[in-house]
Amino acid sequence: MTARKIIIDTDPGQDDAVAILLALASPDEIDVLGITAVAGNVPLHLTAKNARIVCELAGRPDVPVYAGCDAPLTRKLVTAEHVHGKTGLDGPVLPDPAMPLSEGHAVEFIIDTLRREPAGTVTLCPLGPLTNIATAFQKAPDIIPRVQEIVLMGGAYFEVGNITPTAEFNIYVDPEAADIVFKSSIHIVVMPLDVTHDALVTKHRNDAFRALDSKIGHAVAEMTDFFERFDKEKYGSEGAPLHDPCVTAYLIRPDLFTGRHINVEIETQSELTLGMTVADWWGVTDRPPNALFMGDIDADRFFDLLTDRLSRL
Repeated sequence: MTARKIIIDTDPGQDDAVAILLALASPDEIDVLGITAVAGNVPLHLTAKNARIVCELAGRPDVPVYAGCDAPLTRKLVTAEHVHGKTGLDGPVLPDPAMPLSEGHAVEFIIDTLRREPAGTVTLCPLGPLTNIATAFQKAPDIIPRVQEIVLMGGAYFEVGNITPTAEFNIYVDPEAADIVFKSSIHIVVMPLDVTHDALVTKHRNDAFRALDSKIGHAVAEMTDFFERFDKEKYGSEGAPLHDPCVTAYLIRPDLFTGRHINVEIETQSELTLGMTVADWWGVTDRPPNALFMGDIDADRFFDLLTDRLSRL
């Protein structure tokens, strides 16, 4: 099987870091062409730094990392230090990266890569706000039909919101960008909160990371130790939900997830429901389906996969 070519667009974030590690630990299935950083969980200078920290943690300083958009298309940036800490990777003590940022803008890297690679062979994997992706589509609409698929973490249906009563963080930060992406006619796979809140790092699962007794295992365990405090307090959950690794896991084991092909619209006007993913789960409208919206995950098998792959780094 040929490894799937992907670009990871990200705003690390502890869960973003784990998603990147899972991708880099799975070279038989995933070929990471590059990582593009976007402002989101923390400002751009930190997300670009954190992406490089994670590459070096994985022993992959050869993976190019590009800095992208430092603010949403039309709005002021909203960040999430209250969840991820002031650095975005609070928890483990990790050294500053030695590898430099790659020259050029992330948006240009996305455009150039999609034009260079054969059409239909590159999957975009956004783990944060969709600003870089939407900007690339606006600047170079010719690349849109060249995208194989978009697999993203964002939105919610039953779970509704985690930053407002109706909106998930990634979509809320840049709803105009999300609207552009969801209207692109590209096949989109969505990992919403409904799935990711079932991917909980319980004590047993975190102990398994520590038991790897490796630099990677200890770092991931320390990330989730920090990350879980927010969700335990807010939701009364057993641990930290690993939102973004669901994207990477889908590329490796799509059978871990089940969902429905439905219509998803992004609310960009209402102050009350700004950033809501209006998901027609029950098919009550005549709007055509535009996304495979996941609804369930086999969490035990997900964590078996994650622990096994982290042991390989």
